[in-house]
Amino acid sequence: MPRPQLTNNGRVFSLPRQPARHSFLSSRREPRPKPEKGWLHASKLISVTATSVLLAVWLYPTDDALQHIGPRAKFAQGSPQSPVAAQDTPQDPADCKTDDSAWARFAQNFDDISIVPSKDALQDKVVDMIMPEWSKFIPGYVRKLQRELNMAPDSLAVEIWKEAHDPYTHPEIQYAAKVRVSRDLCDEEKAFLERRKKMIAPALASYLGLKEEDIHPDDIPTIALCGSGGGLRALVAGTGSFLATAEDGLFDCVTYMSGVSGSCWLQSLYYSSVAEADFRHAIDHLKAHLGTHIAYPPVAFGSLTTSPTNKYLLSGMVEKLKGDPGAQFGLVDAYGVLLASRLLVPKGELGVNGQDFKLSNQRDYIKYGQNPLPIYTAVRHEIPELDSPEYGGPGSLSDEAKNTARREACFQWFETTPYEFFCEEFSAGIPTWAMGRKFKNGSDLPSATGSRLPETRMPLLMGIWGSAFCATLSHYYREIRPVVKGLAGFQAVDDLIWGHNKDLSMVHPIEPASIPNFVHGMYGQLPDTVPQAVYDNEYLQLMDAGMSNNLPIYPLLRPGRDVDIIVAFDASADIKTDNWLSVAEGYARQRGIKGWPVGAGWPKPNKTPSAAATDLEEAQAHSTAEAESKITQAKTDQVTAARDDPGQSGGEPKDPAHMTESKANTQAEESRRQADATATLGYCTVWVGTTQERAAEPPPPPVDDMSTWRLMEPDAGITVVYLPLLANEKAAPGLDVAMADYMSTWNFVYAPEQIDELVGLAKANYGEGKAQVRATVRAVYERRKRKREEREREEGWRAMVRRGAVGKLGEGDHFS
Repeated sequence: MPRPQLTNNGRVFSLPRQPARHSFLSSRREPRPKPEKGWLHASKLISVTATSVLLAVWLYPTDDALQHIGPRAKFAQGSPQSPVAAQDTPQDPADCKTDDSAWARFAQNFDDISIVPSKDALQDKVVDMIMPEWSKFIPGYVRKLQRELNMAPDSLAVEIWKEAHDPYTHPEIQYAAKVRVSRDLCDEEKAFLERRKKMIAPALASYLGLKEEDIHPDDIPTIALCGSGGGLRALVAGTGSFLATAEDGLFDCVTYMSGVSGSCWLQSLYYSSVAEADFRHAIDHLKAHLGTHIAYPPVAFGSLTTSPTNKYLLSGMVEKLKGDPGAQFGLVDAYGVLLASRLLVPKGELGVNGQDFKLSNQRDYIKYGQNPLPIYTAVRHEIPELDSPEYGGPGSLSDEAKNTARREACFQWFETTPYEFFCEEFSAGIPTWAMGRKFKNGSDLPSATGSRLPETRMPLLMGIWGSAFCATLSHYYREIRPVVKGLAGFQAVDDLIWGHNKDLSMVHPIEPASIPNFVHGMYGQLPDTVPQAVYDNEYLQLMDAGMSNNLPIYPLLRPGRDVDIIVAFDASADIKTDNWLSVAEGYARQRGIKGWPVGAGWPKPNKTPSAAATDLEEAQAHSTAEAESKITQAKTDQVTAARDDPGQSGGEPKDPAHMTESKANTQAEESRRQADATATLGYCTVWVGTTQERAAEPPPPPVDDMSTWRLMEPDAGITVVYLPLLANEKAAPGLDVAMADYMSTWNFVYAPEQIDELVGLAKANYGEGKAQVRATVRAVYERRKRKREEREREEGWRAMVRRGAVGKLGEGDHFS
């Protein structure tokens, strides 16, 4: 059967054959589903096919450097299409006959590649005019790489594998690892928090204009920076935003920084010898390295065939395949190697540092508490197998049962810090230095050669963190749906595809990367909510966490971290329609997390400004007299509640003087301003939650200059400061963030001037809201200080009673 073809500017390209894939992420082979009614089966087939074709057209590279690559080279007849495709399909470990079978398969397939120049009946002169000069060197690059990976004596692969057994090079291989089952933070993180708090105290004093000796440790708010996904756009814009916080003094007051996708790459670069924990160095590095596509052959092959970079980039692949008979090396792994070749290799390549290729080594940048703790995120897509034996076999389910199974599909979040690889859904984790090892029943297992494997390398992790292309067909189609709907005559096609969106949400056309499952076989030792497949599967398939939420907020809500302020920089592709803060609200409700600001995020499209204004007007006062009446009534209710049930009052009744007359006089004006705020959000928006049970009234509007008092209420909860990447005419005249071609998530080429423009835009946007950010931090600090002082007074009173300093009841007077 001929391969499908695509055309691009008049040239024809053949799509490589892809191995068969399973729709569901499970180690078990899925039985072929029983066909339903003919028309329904046909419609589903058409919808999936149409989506796949649109996906292929959309993903085809349009970079100028790659557009001019013609069909100069082809693979020899009978050889695999590519070294990556040859490894895409998981292998059953039971089929492996030797210890190094995974490596043997890979090495043999790669060694069999033979690139033969083909002129396709064209004259040499014509071919030379069409093809770029560098294409002549591709066969030589491939042959050199084959020699280094064929495990011949003195080859690079032999050197890597020999060092994998050297405890001086990899100290972690000397130590056994066990799964830690607990909801608590690991001991290393708890120790870090103490060290970090000591470093934050002087920084916070400087940031807020206070004396350092006046800063009590208990008053320091826990602040987290949150970077969104979005490929290189998120990486570049995030670097500009974080640099702005560093220049403003906020960054030194931060305890955590969490990332998704491109923001994970940002953290990887910042905590490396390339950037040396300096965002200015990171920007210089990006300007020097992002001018060419990560897959541009001369540069990519140069890094993979030149010492010393090739050793660091390929070590993870050799160790993974050589040490694990069931391992695979797929597209995500190759993608990660290419990313690391740009982000972790300094200009000139001679200064490459092997320490940068293990995440656990980032401890050096936080061991004194001198930097925030980085949190990297990935997700596993749990999809129940509707036709598996557990459900009764193919075709045995009713529509109701299928719908129930679909609703059970979910994303499980995995976080990685320099200390621990952890999954909150499992309440389990392992030391980061033990990632890549096999585990059984809570303990690690030796590799196929009898020794423990070194830690999973950063290139493989970077591929997982940024593997947005492993999205479901539903995610892909959602990206291109606006284009399809805008084409004349395509409405019927859109209706057909979107009508089967639930089915598309269970198909991953590109296989996610896999790592050994550290909870394999731990039956009955984890929470009851852990799916059966998790215990059964030997591997975990992980992907870009942006598939679940493009803002990595969930790890910041984990018990024990007690984050007070989340400063979220959102560089998502469409921030106004993908309301990630609203998604986090559902997570908070599911987990019973108190204090999340209900209603945070962009207004819903069906919520008109007039309707929002009506809701707000009903909740607000319409005159000064009415405002004062509402305040008086609220104070009376609170005092009554405190008298009847002190445990529910959240502390002593608030002094009515806390609500000033000026605040009461501005209630009507605030109502109108906040109604406008619901129509659109600006450069900086602040929401604050409450720890008390909410009533049925609409959620409170964002905090502004006239309502900062809400941040200091005793029952105030989590504060979210939201800073989206928006157009800014003052900083970048004429730049449309949503329409600029170079800001596409799928663009991998940034010119230095584009980096300067995007960094400048991000810094300017932060500048628009930095005063509000500072005021928010000050308000939360004052709230914590007030609560501490009240607590100390209560404890002092109790101590006096215990010491007998207070007379017996009924004796003396109030002057005694």
